[in-house]
Amino acid sequence: MTTVLPERPAALFLTSHATCAGCAICSVPAGHPDSCSCGACTTGTGSADLMVRLAAVPGGRTAVVGGDRELTFAELRTEAAAFAAGLAARGLGRESLVALCLPRGADLAVAIIGALTAGAAYLPVDPALPEERRRYLVEDSAADLVVVPESASGSQVSGAAPALTPAALTARRAGAEDGFAPEPVTAGTLAYVIYTSGSTGRPKGVEIGRGAASLLLRELEGVGAATGQGRRVGWNASPSFDASVQQWIRLCRGDTLVMIDEETRRDPSLLAAFIDAQALTDLDITPSHADPLLDLLTGDGGPRPLTLLVGGEPIGPALWDRLAAAHGSGLLRALNVYGPTECTVDATAGWIDGPGAPHIGTALPGLRSLLLDERLVPVAPGEAGELYLAGPRVGRGYRGRPGLSAERFVADLSGGSGERMYRTGDRCRLLPDGRFAYLGRADGQVKLRGHRIELAEIEAALTREDGVAEAAVILGTDAGGTACLIAYHRGGDAGALRAALSATMPSYMVPPAFVAVDRFATTPSGKLDRSALATALPAAPAGPGAGAAHYGAAPNGLAEELIARVWAQVLGASSIGPDDNFFKLGGHSLLAIKLVSRVRAELSLALPVKAVYAHPRLRDLAAHIEELMAARDA
Repeated sequence: MTTVLPERPAALFLTSHATCAGCAICSVPAGHPDSCSCGACTTGTGSADLMVRLAAVPGGRTAVVGGDRELTFAELRTEAAAFAAGLAARGLGRESLVALCLPRGADLAVAIIGALTAGAAYLPVDPALPEERRRYLVEDSAADLVVVPESASGSQVSGAAPALTPAALTARRAGAEDGFAPEPVTAGTLAYVIYTSGSTGRPKGVEIGRGAASLLLRELEGVGAATGQGRRVGWNASPSFDASVQQWIRLCRGDTLVMIDEETRRDPSLLAAFIDAQALTDLDITPSHADPLLDLLTGDGGPRPLTLLVGGEPIGPALWDRLAAAHGSGLLRALNVYGPTECTVDATAGWIDGPGAPHIGTALPGLRSLLLDERLVPVAPGEAGELYLAGPRVGRGYRGRPGLSAERFVADLSGGSGERMYRTGDRCRLLPDGRFAYLGRADGQVKLRGHRIELAEIEAALTREDGVAEAAVILGTDAGGTACLIAYHRGGDAGALRAALSATMPSYMVPPAFVAVDRFATTPSGKLDRSALATALPAAPAGPGAGAAHYGAAPNGLAEELIARVWAQVLGASSIGPDDNFFKLGGHSLLAIKLVSRVRAELSLALPVKAVYAHPRLRDLAAHIEELMAARDA
């Protein structure tokens, strides 16, 4: 049987065993800490909860650094207590769900801690999501309350649930004067619900318990990803992305959470400067964003090297070797982390400390790993199999979806009665040293720039549009070799389809390329033959509203000619005109980064990435570049 059971690091346990009050996760009775099998036994509390740890952090230490304001831990606990009191006054507590439609900032950190302090769970709803998507998350989850910014309209988000601002919720401070007193919870109490893409065309909400979230923090500490005191952790993930959990839980061990705004997050040069200016010690990042960042890191951010937690998508061999070299030089430490949302963010971890074939490390202590074939039989050592995960960090299931939960959360073959394991859909192979090599997906799910995407969800949305008879979406590459989604459709207008998806889906799920086809190839059984679809994006032709051939105009002037040449190289377009739109030709965030990098190299001009979004038309971007050059030369 290919089962990996990593040893529990000693650092996961606290001392003072004589005062152990038991473990809420393992149900170990008081006074028997050595019997704890999950590594989360806390002393003197009888609870393995994050809020218990947060209560013990010195109040004068800085907790949150946001663009709007900063909070000490004392201030964070005071505001969280008031937030919790506001929830309790409205009858919300254990198993209640509070939707937080707040941007990254101090208010969001307070709201998360406040909801958990009240014993409730939270649902992150990123305000950047389309309105229809936000409404769906709130309604499908049956959230009890929606918290919105002061300037927002609750009717745009909440549906049937009442909407309040943080100020309105904390206006009644009943009980807040008693201080920070977290509501007692068990390991199974709901902590949060995070939605992932759905193969049936509907996103599904993953329920995670309090004990599992607490274990995640303990295990990150155990592998050395969160060591020492005074760490400064960047929060750059969308609140609706499960990597955000890995970031905010660091508050509970006394680390400082530093908010990274969207403009800084998507511009490598701004992010590198931010790391130095804020003396960040820890940053969670996807491989797609780590690659352009490496060239810009100086190592001047503080006395300790930056720790990068790299995850969300596979790391290619070239990037692996670059990270290993940076690790060896002392510039940074890089940890490859892998895990599905259903198993509390991270399931495996491995340090990128040497060249060689990429791997995803070994299973963290809160999970047991099994490699099984299609009959649920363990594969032989070294053979490929589907990865199944079991243990206390496996989630409760999908909210309101018992059928789907039963399909993905199956009986644990090596566990006790009623225990379950999660089938990840990922194929892996166990290496001789006990680490896992990731081999890809066993179904139609893909990972793109850190986001898990069910291609079937996009296809279902396309076929709901008028005039579309069939649609297929694949993960391919653009002309520059960058991974991107490509949508093939029979019937329908590409512009209208792009607009329809943009109104209902996150931007990362909107394909930058739409290819019209007369017919789809099929297999002998009559099913779509995906292997017949091209995986490389065809060269973008000039077209209506986007090309020289349509307007009969050619780029004019040094800046326009330069940008046209760079666009042609980056986008793989056969013809570029002054009225072309970068994003309508298939541009996306990573290509925008490549574009500004080329401009920097060609003109010695530091063009921010936001300029591409502000001036997507070639003529406008060229004029903006000319203004920047004139100001620089002056």
